Amino acid sequence: MRLEDLNWMDVESYLQTDDRIILITGATEQHAYLSLLTDILIPSRIALAVAQREQVLVAPPLNFGQSAFLATFPGTISLSKPTFDMVMVEILQTLLHQGFGGFLILNGHGGNTFPRQLQDMKLDGLARIAWHSWFDSPVVAAFEQEHQLKSDHANWGENFTFNRVADSPAEVKTPVNLGYLEEGKSVRDVLGDGSFGGPYQIDDRLMQNLFDQVVDEISGIMQGLAR
Repeated sequence: MRLEDLNWMDVESYLQTDDRIILITGATEQHAYLSLLTDILIPSRIALAVAQREQVLVAPPLNFGQSAFLATFPGTISLSKPTFDMVMVEILQTLLHQGFGGFLILNGHGGNTFPRQLQDMKLDGLARIAWHSWFDSPVVAAFEQEHQLKSDHANWGENFTFNRVADSPAEVKTPVNLGYLEEGKSVRDVLGDGSFGGPYQIDDRLMQNLFDQVVDEISGIMQGLAR
């Protein structure tokens, strides 16, 4: 259930029986041959699958995150950490005031971190909050080990059918050595097309299997936020 598909009276009725909601964070930034909104599209798809299974609400995503590292690539839009943190805190405070109490912050971008203010609210018992970066989880780690793969920025680990906007190269890219940045080279020179290296794409059936496992994992987290 998405807020955009409801009116305020629908939400008020929902709050009579449940107070959980999924908040999506990510980024608008270069992802080589994939969509600039890859870090939003993936957690959004995951959130919708979880919401359908658990019958919980999903808020519109915060489309911008901390992407200053990639800001020289056209199309990347970045927020500072203080701005990102402030926006997240104010979003959660607004919803908390309305009666929401269980928050799953589903993060799709490695540059975003759990705002300290929200950690404090969680520790103080003011809200039930789980911050989960889908790509940095036991399920993904197990998948990598099973298939002898390493997920990284803009490689196979983010290449789903729903966030492709161009054909991906068939070859395997040599992993990028970010140490070259210390030698004065630019981010664009080091990254080239933007991928951090490894296979650009793997079998879609494997990616669907990974997606299903991630949904199972996050559904369990959502269940743990029930009051």
